[in-house]
Amino acid sequence: MSDHRWRKSSYSPDASNCVEVATTTAAVLIRDSKTTSGPRLGLSPTAWAVFLAHLTK
Repeated sequence: MSDHRWRKSSYSPDASNCVEVATTTAAVLIRDSKTTSGPRLGLSPTAWAVFLAHLTK
């Protein structure tokens, strides 16, 4: 999974203490920026869109 382009939010005040996101054609991957080799959460693009919609309410 190291070939994914991980990105952090530009809104995070501490770049080492946030989540990172990588997108593939099949999933949106989420990991802790402090533990990059640790577990990852994978969501379908649809589930990610629903999650983001709830954050902006």
